[in-house]
Amino acid sequence: MHRQRCTRIIATLGPSSSDAETIKKLSDAGADVFRLNMSHGKHSDIGKIHAAIRQVEVETGRAIGILADLQGPKLRLGVFDGDKTELTNGQTFILDMDQTPGDSSRVCLPHPEIYQAVEKGTDLLLDDGKIRLKITAVEGTKITTKVSVGGPISNRKGVNVPSAILPLAALTKKDKEDLDFVLGLGVDWVGLSFVQRPEDVVEAREIIGDQAAVLSKLEKPSALYALDEIIDLSDAVMVARGDMGVELPMEEVPAKQKKIIRHARRAGKPVVVATQMLESMISSPVPTRAEVSDVANAIFDGTDAIMLSAESAAGAYPVEAVSYMARIARTIEKEPSYRRALDKEETRLEPTSADALSAAAKQVAQTLNATAIVTYTTSGSTALRASRERPKTSLLVLTPNQTTARRLSLVWGLNCVHTKDATDFQDMIDKACHICVKYNFARKNDHIVITAGMPFGTPGKTNVLRIARIQDYHTAE
Repeated sequence: MHRQRCTRIIATLGPSSSDAETIKKLSDAGADVFRLNMSHGKHSDIGKIHAAIRQVEVETGRAIGILADLQGPKLRLGVFDGDKTELTNGQTFILDMDQTPGDSSRVCLPHPEIYQAVEKGTDLLLDDGKIRLKITAVEGTKITTKVSVGGPISNRKGVNVPSAILPLAALTKKDKEDLDFVLGLGVDWVGLSFVQRPEDVVEAREIIGDQAAVLSKLEKPSALYALDEIIDLSDAVMVARGDMGVELPMEEVPAKQKKIIRHARRAGKPVVVATQMLESMISSPVPTRAEVSDVANAIFDGTDAIMLSAESAAGAYPVEAVSYMARIARTIEKEPSYRRALDKEETRLEPTSADALSAAAKQVAQTLNATAIVTYTTSGSTALRASRERPKTSLLVLTPNQTTARRLSLVWGLNCVHTKDATDFQDMIDKACHICVKYNFARKNDHIVITAGMPFGTPGKTNVLRIARIQDYHTAE
């Protein structure tokens, strides 16, 4: 139950890791949340993986979060005569709606939304930014460009439009079908791709309601113009460095990552850093030094979670990749400079008793050298407040709501136990002390700090802070 680290790990499941045995190994190695990539796999296969995760959850007794990551709109070229061609620097290249196979002078771009959004001077990026075009003219459904950076190009390569807000909804027909399916399964988080503006999050929220938490993936530069509003509308955000690194100059991505983490932390919303964190471990049993530093820097910045993609989904060493991430997190979190970095960031406290008590619990625990802060929560809001304070003291969350425990598994420092709610004040103290001892958060004579709401079972009513000392009777089963 006690991970001995606060930074959480998300592992993507795929061909290398979709069986129950491997999922169990990934969980034991340190995976707190499993990601289902809805861009790949049939619904029947995803349903089997979901069931396997839930079986592992029963076996381990640890709440496991499941993130269903929607594909989002995919902008792609048409096909070429001979399946490929070569573009040279300085040449003219035309994009149009003609379905005829293309050549070195033109190709089909079957997305009318792009023609509406671009203008002369706009950049178009093809094949993850390997090919760069500069628009010289837009005439209806014909875009004339000059090739800035040429090279080989083949069928159906991706298209990125970094400087334009496209008139596209974040949810496609496929996304809506996938969403209906995963909500029926009971996933805990939904990853929303292609977020360009706050309205995209609102649209998804109207469909999802409270059936799952919404994680907005920040991969479009346009989303950064409304960053705080998107964060406020989301339950969590992700620094999705894949498309972000294509649509922005790569040297700008580290600064954007730090900015997103900083803004999310101030708002008290969980934040995930993703993409190519241990990329070499797709084929290597050990990461590179640069990758270790990349993971460490995200942890130093205070991210809630770090994510593995192909490393755990399709790589040769999925369990080893999770193990390395856990080792890096444990090591970095012991560094004095890590604590100094966390303490520099001020959180935004609201004038409520819940926020006041969460901030006070951190200070009281530190003064008493308490071994745990125990938070009773139904909705999860109290636990989120406790995590936002980034205390040195271990955080133990007790909740009667299994869904809440699973969702909170993505959040910094939260160790969640699904248990019955307290029946009265003394039962609250006894239960907190007993569970702290059971899961090795405290021993005899240790102090713990408890926050809860009265009356019990009422969401959003954190109004009690109690100091307790572990007594002999708390150690009995």
